[in-house]
Amino acid sequence: MDLNRSEPVLVTGATGYVGGRLIPLLLESGCRVRAMARSVDKLTRRPWAGHKNVEIVHGDALDRESLVGAAKGCWAIYYLIHSMSGPKREFAEKDRAAAENLVAAAEGAGTDRVVYLGGLGEESRGLSEHLQSRHEVARILQAGPVPATHLRAGMILGSGSASFEILRYLVDRLPVMVTPKWVHTPSQPIAIRDVLHYLKGCLEQEATKGQTLDIGGPDILTYRDIMDLYAEEARLRERLVLPVPVLTPTLSSYWIHLVTPVHASIARPLAEGLSIPVLCEDNRILEMIPRERLTCREAIRLALDRVEQQRVETSWTDAGGMAPPEWLQEGDASYAGGTVLTCAHRIRLRADPEEVWAPISKLGGKNGWYYGDFLWVVRGWMDMLAGGSGIRRGRRHPEQLYPGDALDFWRVLEVDAPNRLVLVAEMKMPGEATLEFRIARTEDGETELRQISTFLPRGLYGIGYWWAFYPFHVWLFRGMLQSIAERVGRPVVEGPAAFDLRTMERNAR
Repeated sequence: MDLNRSEPVLVTGATGYVGGRLIPLLLESGCRVRAMARSVDKLTRRPWAGHKNVEIVHGDALDRESLVGAAKGCWAIYYLIHSMSGPKREFAEKDRAAAENLVAAAEGAGTDRVVYLGGLGEESRGLSEHLQSRHEVARILQAGPVPATHLRAGMILGSGSASFEILRYLVDRLPVMVTPKWVHTPSQPIAIRDVLHYLKGCLEQEATKGQTLDIGGPDILTYRDIMDLYAEEARLRERLVLPVPVLTPTLSSYWIHLVTPVHASIARPLAEGLSIPVLCEDNRILEMIPRERLTCREAIRLALDRVEQQRVETSWTDAGGMAPPEWLQEGDASYAGGTVLTCAHRIRLRADPEEVWAPISKLGGKNGWYYGDFLWVVRGWMDMLAGGSGIRRGRRHPEQLYPGDALDFWRVLEVDAPNRLVLVAEMKMPGEATLEFRIARTEDGETELRQISTFLPRGLYGIGYWWAFYPFHVWLFRGMLQSIAERVGRPVVEGPAAFDLRTMERNAR
């Protein structure tokens, strides 16, 4: 079937790991794409966002009205959404409700077909609740009036995927690993390139319409085998793996959380499914959509190359909503005398805004935070032990920043180069926090950099938390501004010095 049609294809989950890579592939094939996300800002800065065949729309799978609107006029829909965190009953209920909304939206739009990426595993073998939910979504979609193709995949290997990141950090960091029994479970991993090829092929090949098809790579391996392959490709010494019967999925998820950047809430459903063999029982896809599939070794090698070349297009950290705190909006608490606390400093340089922006855009990850890095690491460990993400998520790219990017334990809320960067804290704390950098040229041709830390405390404990750390914030942020100025390499005219944010805002009016 020709993909060069006048009607668009709706891609739900466009900010996710798979959706973000599928869209440019569809565009290369001449397909018109309508990319749907809860956070439109996360899509507008993607390299393909300005393509003539792309339309970006807001939509939420749990909001039937918005989903119906997004699907209107689309001839096909990719359903790439599923819950990975939250209480077990809650994520299953959300998956169920979202699937029912998709059925209604597809029917109302007169869509020709739906393509859903689910998971491998036979229900007779006692699937995890997460995999059971994935299978239930497929049943709901295929019970609707619009034909739904269900592609069932196991472990997806690619730079930035949650499965690959878990594998990479475990093997890189642990020469000796104490693992659960699932290390000997057989699986059939598949490269992300092959997943994308099959997803696109479901629009091209009429025979796939409404079918349930298993997709996997050419190799059947245990997870221990995959770890050994990774160690070889990464040129590491052979890892000693000691399987023990006492590590439950919950304990495994906490162990993964301690060693890798993947949060326990995401690691848990993945770990629960590792004890079940996930193998292709149906190989019809090989005839319907012929392809020379990558071996597991080739997939790992390609993913490592992407990481080393800093060419990770999408990451597991990309998914999820990005709603800005309501109190950030002008006219709300910080401007109306509410309990919003700030720590603001500025420095003036004889430089252009672009020169000052350069080190700002490289904050975090392997570049560090330019001052007091040890304290940032300690704060990251504190956050991780409290159940947060910690500092080890790093950043997707060492220089590029897009709205929605994870940046250690921050999330990029707004990027306006070379003028403004706003980060929202995702660390565990008794309140909500932002860190903002503002760059502006002054009337005399110099450039002023303002760094503003803002905190909305949660109760008295939050207020106590802020003032207990306030002296460290002052010391740290002044030092950061001085270090940024040193990296700019231009003369400092004034500062760094504290200033009153509210006074500045009043004078600006």
